[in-house]
Amino acid sequence: MVFTILAAFLSLVGLLVLHELGHFVLAKKFGVKVEEFGLGYPPRIFGKKINETIYSLNLLPFGAFVRLYGDEKAVEGQSSFNSQKIWKRALIVFGGALSFWVVAAVLFSVVMGLGAPKVVDDMATGLANPKVQIVNVLADSPAEKAGLKAGDAISGIGGQAISKVGEVQEITAARKGQEVILTIERGKDIFDVSLTPRVSLKAGEGPMGVSLVRTALQRYPWYRAPIEGLKFTGVLTWLVIDGWGRAIAAVFKGAPTGVALIGPVGVFSLLNQASQIGISYFLQFIGIIAVNMALINLAPIPAVDGGKLLFLAIEKIRRKPVNEKTENRITAVFFMLLLGLMILVTIKDIMRLF
Repeated sequence: MVFTILAAFLSLVGLLVLHELGHFVLAKKFGVKVEEFGLGYPPRIFGKKINETIYSLNLLPFGAFVRLYGDEKAVEGQSSFNSQKIWKRALIVFGGALSFWVVAAVLFSVVMGLGAPKVVDDMATGLANPKVQIVNVLADSPAEKAGLKAGDAISGIGGQAISKVGEVQEITAARKGQEVILTIERGKDIFDVSLTPRVSLKAGEGPMGVSLVRTALQRYPWYRAPIEGLKFTGVLTWLVIDGWGRAIAAVFKGAPTGVALIGPVGVFSLLNQASQIGISYFLQFIGIIAVNMALINLAPIPAVDGGKLLFLAIEKIRRKPVNEKTENRITAVFFMLLLGLMILVTIKDIMRLF
């Protein structure tokens, strides 16, 4: 349990460190002076200056930071960030999001080699570790009352081994109104749950009140895994963008968005659950987080990298930079708004856990 929690924590922190490393590498590439590259946030525990950069270890272990010469305050000189051409500054800013995509592609490539969880047909044969997994539990259903959760796998019913969705549907349909014993796999835990499939059904609802899929691990040879990992990164990026677009459209239509915001506590909890299912699921989930973080980071909102890119675009159009004080004030306001939103979401995540 301790190892699982530590692995989840280090994975999240590692993503944030690699994000800052993306800024660092491109800044060095374009000759911008990096004043400090810090692991964690101040107060500083230890620091060593190598050439022109201080490499520091700091007390609060929640990520990393990079201080670029001439970023926060305009300074003249070839090694100053603000003295660089706009396209160079834009690439340095974009480097953070790019690092998230690189990490995602690498992780998905590893997953493709180990075996990627994939929805498969009931009739498919020769599968690696086929499972019947619950993807949704309806409110006030027998499944919810029995404590079943999305992500649980049904491996048996009444002592009979199960590996197909059709088998679950046939048995529960034949035993409506009668108690059945389900063998459930939840992470590394295996336990029995009893429930009674309902007789009276609403349209589109099954006796137990769950949505089921059959999954299996699909493996690719080493020479195909990187290609499939890169393709999956691209597909996932588009799916996230499309999902956001649909959610925004739903807001304007006054319809439910189907989107739930989660903060660090919620992400940590999901990472913990994924680690209990298996290494492929764990790595895949980290990759999914990385893609989402890349896109969030590029949102045109001051206080994230996308906001900085927005100010650079305005500078390009106006042919002069936005007033430094104005930019700092706008960024500070949005930072406080984002911080407030994060606090509210975190409180909601904690309440959901209990």
